[in-house]
Amino acid sequence: MADANFQSLEKTAAQTSNHWKCRNRIFEFGKRPLIMGVLNVTPDSFSDGNKFFDPQRAVDRAFEITAEGADIIDIGGESSRPGAEAVGVGEEVRRVVPVIEKIAGKIAAAISVDTTKSEVAEAALAAGAHIVNDITALAGDEKMIAAVKKFRAGVVLMHMQGTPRTMQQDPKYADVVRDVGDFLRARMDALAAAGIERDAMAADPGIGFGKAVEHNVALLVGIPRLRAAAGRPLVIGISRKSFLGKLLDIPKAEDRAAASLGGLAYAAMRGAEIFRVHDVKDSCEIARLLAILRATQDYMHD
Repeated sequence: MADANFQSLEKTAAQTSNHWKCRNRIFEFGKRPLIMGVLNVTPDSFSDGNKFFDPQRAVDRAFEITAEGADIIDIGGESSRPGAEAVGVGEEVRRVVPVIEKIAGKIAAAISVDTTKSEVAEAALAAGAHIVNDITALAGDEKMIAAVKKFRAGVVLMHMQGTPRTMQQDPKYADVVRDVGDFLRARMDALAAAGIERDAMAADPGIGFGKAVEHNVALLVGIPRLRAAAGRPLVIGISRKSFLGKLLDIPKAEDRAAASLGGLAYAAMRGAEIFRVHDVKDSCEIARLLAILRATQDYMHD
């Protein structure tokens, strides 16, 4: 019965996931992974905190990310690293919206806002953003669903056990791949019932968000099961994360680029479609290479 259910989910996934609608942008899948470049306008993010906190430096980096080949720029004004402190709505808007206003309509990449607050999401969407990337899967703010529907925005729905302040305090799962897959599927069903189009949804298993090292590894290996359970494009964010440092004894986040790129290639070959990354140029090169290899493989199999 389990195999039959999995095959049914795989069929559903194949039928419903070939594109992602994000306002006036439609992303097609199948040729190459999409690259989502990280732009943190925060003083305390784990990898690049304070580097782009100055608004003009953030704008310059946004143009640079686009030039490096990113399909999406993910702009965040509140750190979600383990133990991070919350930021007020007004401060988060002040950090994020001026950057979006200066780049909207001037860059080829779509703009994503990384927030859990409906007021921030609505202000960002009004300024020109296309996507809301919410680590609470639109459950942290009861008004978030209405904001997304108002602008017909794309959404990234992430699984997280606990909150950023508590999530790494001994997380536990019966079967992490099954548990996360069940959550993503149930959340998408609930949001579809609330009026958000499935074509606007992408799923993120939340690697590093309420997971121990072994959970993160299991989720990467289990990407085909997650992909089938969600039935929508899968977003993977492993860039420079601490579990890579623990696995490979690399203490500093800035030294984990090679490990991050290796994980990207593996996850793409397992079926993930969207990658949230810090090292944009190198990630885009891997994405292009995978596209060439896939096209050659398809040609040789015809």
